[in-house]
Amino acid sequence: MPSLALPSDMIQTFIALLLAHMLADFPLQTDRMVAQKRKLPVFLAHIALVYVATWGALGGAWHVALPVAITHGLIDAFKTWVLKRERANTLAAFLGDQTLHVLTLIAAAIYWPNAISNGLWAQAAQFLTPPALIITGFILTVSMGGTVVGKIMSGFDMTETGLPNAGKMIGTLERVMIYILVLSGQPAGVGFLIAAKSVLRFETAKDDRKVSEYVIIGTLASFAWALGAASITTLLLEIATQSH
Repeated sequence: MPSLALPSDMIQTFIALLLAHMLADFPLQTDRMVAQKRKLPVFLAHIALVYVATWGALGGAWHVALPVAITHGLIDAFKTWVLKRERANTLAAFLGDQTLHVLTLIAAAIYWPNAISNGLWAQAAQFLTPPALIITGFILTVSMGGTVVGKIMSGFDMTETGLPNAGKMIGTLERVMIYILVLSGQPAGVGFLIAAKSVLRFETAKDDRKVSEYVIIGTLASFAWALGAASITTLLLEIATQSH
């Protein structure tokens, strides 16, 4: 593919910002924090996590971490207190929120392209960027993917009939496997994964149309998200490599 000729410092700064965002919004933000986000102390704790994660990822660039955290807070405040609760919990609101966050990070990387090269990781930034991107892609594929699929499936009236949280765990594991297959250059293996899941689910779903449709929708949503997120990660890895 042709080189996009982006400055390496800008790319490294953006990836560091994106890693910090993904860590703060997913692994570091627990389900309990999400449920209680309308409480001001919980909200402020989340914004503090954004600041600390951004500061750490950039190697101490507080002058970048602070405006990023403040902007993150303003976007989240709108979703938390301005939007009605039922609308704020929709997939559209979630994706819109994440899009605004990413656009903010792009703007920050453009405005402060040398943020990471002037920080503690300056000498190692070139070597830290690929693993940082791989971790970011993993969170995007697995954790964020779980949230997206969950919001899609919440629109269907289906009570859990199997083991508690088993469906969620199956979805997590399949996205992990897809991510590994795509990044290792073996996307064809996803077809075998689909076939294996179809065989295992066949006996459960064949006699109940409602269950079968629910499983199909959830599976397609999970696989589509994982393939897309893993492909984006692969593309960003190529761009990051070309910029060196």
